[in-house]
Amino acid sequence: MSMGAGRACRGGPSSSSPAAAGSGGPIPLIAASSAAAPAEAAPTSVTKTVNGSHHFKIAGYSLAKGIGAGKYIASESFTAGGHEWAIYFYPDGKNPEHGAEYVSMFVALASEGTDVRALFELTLVDQSGKGRHKVHSHFGRSLESGPYTLKHQGSMWGYKRFFKRSALEASYFLKDDCILVDCTVGVVQSHTEEPKIYSLLHSSL
Repeated sequence: MSMGAGRACRGGPSSSSPAAAGSGGPIPLIAASSAAAPAEAAPTSVTKTVNGSHHFKIAGYSLAKGIGAGKYIASESFTAGGHEWAIYFYPDGKNPEHGAEYVSMFVALASEGTDVRALFELTLVDQSGKGRHKVHSHFGRSLESGPYTLKHQGSMWGYKRFFKRSALEASYFLKDDCILVDCTVGVVQSHTEEPKIYSLLHSSL
């Protein structure tokens, strides 16, 4: 059994006092301590979502009707996660096979990029003030296949049948010939963080 530094081991059963120096008594034992080397920490992969939002006002809806399937009104570009994005509204639908029964709404990657992974939310604003917005969202719910991947500049995510046009025109989503759309894009980014190195200072008393 080791004792503290500077203390002597006691002698045999008859010893009742520490041995005097030079008397040939037991040699003091100095306590030795050793610390196990910490396991080497591995780099950590961190994934996060960087969001950006845009408010898109579509004025003159009645004048936009009839421009033809596949033709759109585009918002100004906005930034999210280091990329540029734009909202595309199709008053007569994106594809001719749907006719003009539905309006279409899409979000497009407006800047250069390859395999950009993102979450989206498109909200058609209820202008009655009752807050009954129509929301299409990836946020806050589990995704079976993960975030949507946009392969290149010009790739889109959205809905060909975003809203039935007759229902839109009879609703509070259309007011003063205007439609309001809120869009949020969350770009998924991953990076590696190196472990933090801490220095342990040892002192002896």
